[in-house]
Amino acid sequence: MDFVGLVFVGVLVGLSTVLFGFGGGFVTVPIITLVHADLGSDTARVAAATSALVMLVNAVVSTISTKRETLAHLKGEWWLFILLAAGGAFGAFCAKFAPEVLLKWGFVIYIAVTAIDLLARPGFFRRGGAQVRAKAGKGSEDLGEGGRGIAALFGFPIGGLASFLGVGGSVMTVPMMRRSGATMTVATTLANPLTLVIMLPAVLVTITTHASTEIPGMIGSVDLRSALALLVGAIPLIVLLRRRVPKIPEIIHAWGYVILLITAGVVVAVA
Repeated sequence: MDFVGLVFVGVLVGLSTVLFGFGGGFVTVPIITLVHADLGSDTARVAAATSALVMLVNAVVSTISTKRETLAHLKGEWWLFILLAAGGAFGAFCAKFAPEVLLKWGFVIYIAVTAIDLLARPGFFRRGGAQVRAKAGKGSEDLGEGGRGIAALFGFPIGGLASFLGVGGSVMTVPMMRRSGATMTVATTLANPLTLVIMLPAVLVTITTHASTEIPGMIGSVDLRSALALLVGAIPLIVLLRRRVPKIPEIIHAWGYVILLITAGVVVAVA
């Protein structure tokens, strides 16, 4: 795929970042897997590393563009941030030594398990907090649109898996926030600053890990040329939509999240 083609794909990356909190990981990994299918054992590693850089930049832009009142839901979550970052560094370090087949099929299995969980267990398609408020009565609104958040102890495993597979933290954080009572808009928005915390140390590790097959524009295991093209397409859309977040019905927003998740898994599986 040429540079212009990747820029157009970057628009989809930007859209997924804003609407689903993916930071681009679930678009970037399949696309880079297809672009570099000829790298053999390095394909999954380059895809995960390039995805980490794209997600980091997108998460920074998205977080800066997010309204302060929305980011306030993460106020005081220092232990969560620290453990997410530690997990991100650990996962990226482990990926340096992992075989390609583990990275590829780990990505596919991770998505499959998540999709089954979202479809089988209640709480994702209808806010977990909605039932609590209904039982508590009209005057109880303690969960708010942001829900109860994420327990800090989950930070390390979320960060580790996210950076190891190059997927970002949204696949765990969005369902967890959703089931705690958060709206889809708040859950997907907050996934971006959480992804930023995970991917910053992960990128520092991946740029020092060299793929065995060198290609033009490669820094460490990161395909800088492809990452740049994707970001050129993504960043303007992120800035535009973050300031004017689209109003999407909750059920459609939730189903869109699941469909994109499954599509990414299928593309990587057949690549």
